[in-house]
Amino acid sequence: MENYTKALIAIIGTTTTTTRPGTAVPTLTISTAVASPSASLGATLPSQAQLPPSQGWCIGQIFCAGSLLQTVNVAQVYTDPKTFVDKPTSKSSQQVLADFSNFNLSTVTEGQIVNFVDSDFLGEGLELEAAALTNFNPTPAFLNNVTDPLLKAFAQTVHGYWTQLARNTNQSAICDEYPGGTCESSLIPLNHTFIIPGGRFREQCSQLYETVNATLQNFMDEIEGFGFIPNGGRIYYLNRSQPPLFIHMVYDYVNVTGDTSILQRALPLAEAELAWWANNRTIESYMMAHYAVNNTAPRPESYLTDYLVIHDPTLSTPLTDSQAAELYSELASGAETTWDYSSRFEAIPQLGNPGLRSLNVKNNIPICLNSILYRARILLSELYGTSNATASSTHLQVAAGIRAGILDLLWDPAKLAFYDFNLTSNARNDIFTAATFYPVWNGIIPNEILASQSNAFGYFAAVNLVVNKYNGTVPVTFIDWTGLQWDAPNSWPPLQYIIMQALRTIPSNLTTNGLPTPSSDQSTYDLVPAGQLALTEAQLPGQPLLGAQANQNATATGPAADINKLSGTVVNGGNATAGEGWRDTLRLF
Repeated sequence: MENYTKALIAIIGTTTTTTRPGTAVPTLTISTAVASPSASLGATLPSQAQLPPSQGWCIGQIFCAGSLLQTVNVAQVYTDPKTFVDKPTSKSSQQVLADFSNFNLSTVTEGQIVNFVDSDFLGEGLELEAAALTNFNPTPAFLNNVTDPLLKAFAQTVHGYWTQLARNTNQSAICDEYPGGTCESSLIPLNHTFIIPGGRFREQCSQLYETVNATLQNFMDEIEGFGFIPNGGRIYYLNRSQPPLFIHMVYDYVNVTGDTSILQRALPLAEAELAWWANNRTIESYMMAHYAVNNTAPRPESYLTDYLVIHDPTLSTPLTDSQAAELYSELASGAETTWDYSSRFEAIPQLGNPGLRSLNVKNNIPICLNSILYRARILLSELYGTSNATASSTHLQVAAGIRAGILDLLWDPAKLAFYDFNLTSNARNDIFTAATFYPVWNGIIPNEILASQSNAFGYFAAVNLVVNKYNGTVPVTFIDWTGLQWDAPNSWPPLQYIIMQALRTIPSNLTTNGLPTPSSDQSTYDLVPAGQLALTEAQLPGQPLLGAQANQNATATGPAADINKLSGTVVNGGNATAGEGWRDTLRLF
């Protein structure tokens, strides 16, 4: 085979599903990733840095920080570090470790590591099998509310994708309990059907009533086993949680279906999850929560990425062992936020590893997390109702304390926006992010917003700027020089949903006025409250043009910057309705 290494690089494994006509049962075809080392197979592996400490929370010596995991990652066997840690072994853990111990790490080659992985490991994703979504309706009732034929066809097509994402744990491929089994896997098996996001993520997410119930049962199994819902369904996620949205999901499920029987199991476990956050992620002096992961090694699913942040050969200043351990903790904490990564949590936002080296996640009290916890307490109180008045009252009291903390620490009444509170500087940060809309989404509306239509619009003025200036949706931040996926120009669908729900939360008497317009010599930037974005108009991200002017940006400042403005609505919005208020106009996008 000519140029074997290049051939391997060109082959990327995928998972595809197709649905047989007349059924909701997907035919699952799994094509696993093929080794694609960046160096020639005869090359000796680069020298390695000292191993990080072993992590007590991580089970085993193969998929947790250690010599084997570091060596495979330094060899860069796969382009995505997550590929390796999702592969079950084809032998017992003892035999795999014995095979690895035969290598002299000072002389081992890329080819030897590739052969070792091929010999001792199976394909990623084999522990899952396709599942049917019972009672799946390909033409759900909500489609009757969509009148535009193009949008209706699009919505129905997207709805059909649920059938391709349903999975069960493949019991025949599950390894016996560590350490005495015939194989070892990083998978945390689930007992019920679940929905995966697709791609590299082989862990659960959800939709559809019966599937929602099954997903909630899976989450409850995890809370029973671990006290919280891990960041994913793998053992290497056991040191960090998902954001605490379990109670929100239970509430929505009960509210929509009327199925209160789930509460017998769910309520005690909701208490357990809240207790985990109170005991493990709460700053006692403020009684506010933060993300803070106990971790002193690279994340297994991103081992090489984290390793190179600490041991970046292009950076001249080496980190001490204690600095490296603390940065590994910050990187894991950043992943726990689910905003991995963003200038939001960088002390000095910069491009690449220098910026990540300044991560300061643990010393920030985040808007989003505390808003979620506030609402969780309110919803749990409602779920108890009169069945447990004492518990209901207690959660309302805790919620009131969180609300007071959010308004005191995170709300800026002059800028009409929420900002994370920085414990290092003992002040609010000035980076404007889409997280500013979390409190209103969760029912915390400051008095300043309620004071006038002008202030209510001012809170959403950045949304108005985006839909007029940019051909796209609201970015995570307006900082575009870090290259991070949770910075401009990137947008994320859940954040757009949260913004739309926040708009709906504003009382209707504050939304009757028409959408404000800037003066003839200004753009919609002029409508944003002073200092809210902490950027001048000229510092905002550019808007690339298409067609003949593809290499140019739209005008950066002034009225010509609003290139999407169109007859009372926007290019990426709907049709304006005569007499509608500013909120409804913004909700069109």
